[in-house]
Amino acid sequence: MNKKTLAGWISLLTVLSCGLNDALAIEPFTVKAIRVEGIQRTEAGTVFSYLPVKVGDVMNDKQAEASIHALFATGFFKDVRLEAAGDDLVIIVQERPSIASIEINGVKDFPKDQLKDNMKYAGLAEARIFDKSAMEKAAQNLKRQYVARGKYSVKVETKVTELERNRVAIVFNVVEGSVSKIKQINIIGNHDYPEQDLLDMMKLSQTDWLSWFGSSDQYSKPKLSADMETLRSFYLDNGYLEFAIESTQVSITPDKKDIYITLNLKEGAKYTVSSVGVSGNTLVAKSEIEKLVQIKPGDVFSRKALTDTSKKVGERLGMEGYAFANVNAVPEIDKVAHTVSFNFVIDPGSRVYIRHINVAGNTKTRDEVIRREFRQVEGSWFDIEKIKKSKQRTDRLGFFSEVNIETPAVQGSNDQMDVNVSVKEKSTGTFSIGMGYNNGEGIVLTGGVSQANLFGTGNSLSTTLNTSKVNRNVSISYTNPYYTDDGVSRGFDIYDRNTNAVNTAISQYTSATRGGGVRFGVPIGEDENMSYGLSAEKSSIGLTALSPARFVNYVNTFGATNVTVLGNIGWGRDTRDSAIYTTSGSVQQLYLEAALPVLDMRYYKLNYTQQYYTPVMDDLVFLLNGQAGVGGGYGGKQMPFFKNLYAGGPGSVRGYDPNSLGPRDTSNLSIGGTRRAIANAELFMPFPGSKEKSVRLSAFLDAGAVGGPTDLQGSMGVRTSTGVAFTWLSPMGPLKFSYGIALNKQPMDRLQKLQFTLGSMF
Repeated sequence: MNKKTLAGWISLLTVLSCGLNDALAIEPFTVKAIRVEGIQRTEAGTVFSYLPVKVGDVMNDKQAEASIHALFATGFFKDVRLEAAGDDLVIIVQERPSIASIEINGVKDFPKDQLKDNMKYAGLAEARIFDKSAMEKAAQNLKRQYVARGKYSVKVETKVTELERNRVAIVFNVVEGSVSKIKQINIIGNHDYPEQDLLDMMKLSQTDWLSWFGSSDQYSKPKLSADMETLRSFYLDNGYLEFAIESTQVSITPDKKDIYITLNLKEGAKYTVSSVGVSGNTLVAKSEIEKLVQIKPGDVFSRKALTDTSKKVGERLGMEGYAFANVNAVPEIDKVAHTVSFNFVIDPGSRVYIRHINVAGNTKTRDEVIRREFRQVEGSWFDIEKIKKSKQRTDRLGFFSEVNIETPAVQGSNDQMDVNVSVKEKSTGTFSIGMGYNNGEGIVLTGGVSQANLFGTGNSLSTTLNTSKVNRNVSISYTNPYYTDDGVSRGFDIYDRNTNAVNTAISQYTSATRGGGVRFGVPIGEDENMSYGLSAEKSSIGLTALSPARFVNYVNTFGATNVTVLGNIGWGRDTRDSAIYTTSGSVQQLYLEAALPVLDMRYYKLNYTQQYYTPVMDDLVFLLNGQAGVGGGYGGKQMPFFKNLYAGGPGSVRGYDPNSLGPRDTSNLSIGGTRRAIANAELFMPFPGSKEKSVRLSAFLDAGAVGGPTDLQGSMGVRTSTGVAFTWLSPMGPLKFSYGIALNKQPMDRLQKLQFTLGSMF
């Protein structure tokens, strides 16, 4: 058969760079059949699907060029030839090899499965067509991951081994090397501030004996950029209007172990403010706007003061619905006198109203649970304070680890915007375990199961089980925070409490109490609420031969079994910025419980608690907590001893046995009291080397006292302790650990230095 060659051994380079028309100058013919030769894995039908020529088409130079382009573009072949056998078109291909396996050796810093998943994005994976450029790209990506961790000396070598059936095995041999450390940071050009003071402001630091706590001595470009902005902000906030960082040099030693950083500064002169003015359409009284100006004539220039002024004025106009107000500080600089004047030009723009409130990220929680916390409503004027309050209330639900709100403008409109709420849900079901140790009880375990967001409704259901030697408590609580649309809550409680105080820090007795009740919460303000409740319970008391005489006299007088109808009323105010990672705000609670004069008992208990959070600096938060309680009998009856107030242990005075403070009996066992006062001061700080908000260290100072009959030892003795604590909101649940040291221990006191609780999430 007479064969005529259409293209002999045409490579992709020839197609792209040579004059293909001249090379394929042939006489056109009509294709009667097409066959493919040289394929091993690829189906002939696959080749036909990419081929632009079909049976019956006329084959010419243009069609030949297009066919070769199309087949090379698939990436399946490293060689393509076209031949004609009579009127048959013959396609001869040489396939690229496929990847039989990918092996990664020498890797310790990353999971190998994770690295292989990353390589897929570079086009490198088992069973895919081998592409050398994809392999090189994957190697470079792998290097970049190590460089991001400060390992600049990392080496990545690749090896390709050919296998039978046109396959290859790829091996990445990695030598991770050690982390490159910052050997020295030099600051040049500073005159008014010592170099060490400036270095202390930076997150990056030179290697020292504390470096093992974190990664501050590991260089990264983003970290350096952040530090440069920190220095720039410091100078601009302290009057240096012309401050600039003129150059930055980063060098690494040949062995890639040490890094040297040099910053060249230009401080310039220190400027003061000569005058401040306000102009434009202020909308509200000009005098009110002037009060919001944070910088005054005679002050040292501060960029922060300018920014705060623009923010406060913008927020004030935002309260009137002007969400897009522009507040520009126009300067006039006198470089001779080193003074600057500012004119705040105000352009309120158009008044804006809210079109839609969109909620995203809530896969479990219903939209209505979030929307009912919003004070900004659709169709009303934009109000920045209502937006902030809505975010705060949503955050305080405790259902989300993150709550973010954005207010984008509606495209094509100058007077509308949307509110986009994005939440990141966290586990709200908790299985908790508490554990402690003391000489009397040994290990004490408690447990509980709760769901704070039942079926995504915002309702809560919890059960508690305590299996220590002292207490065996079982309780079930259910709360609907929006029993009515106005925010009135309703809850139910059922409990079975058994106490066995034998061999503990508490005087010996046993009690069994069963009861249940209903409670309501009524909002009386944005951050305030009142609560009301009614319950009934039956209590049975058991005494031992070692029970104190006071307990025996009570049982002989009032009996071992009593039925009580309890009424309670409370007031609360919560202004915290977050219920989880609190940094500012306060919580106040006042609660009165009283036995109503309809059955056996007559007593009351009044408790007040206040927590105050305030940021001290950057990441430090100070907590001041106070508790006060008082109780007693009325109507000729006394307060039941098993309703006494106690203190000591976690949640009150750490470092002492739980419930061990206050009046004692003749056996030096606590009997509780009718008056209690507790104070805690705690400074929270990030864990060294960690920037996670969920991990915090704290130093604390606790004090507490329980008062009772003055004829008993320990009645009014104040006990204090100090120590450190560790808190971690782990994926398994909250972990709290404290080590407390008693500061004024008395011979009668019982101590418990190590105390911790552990919970797990489901």
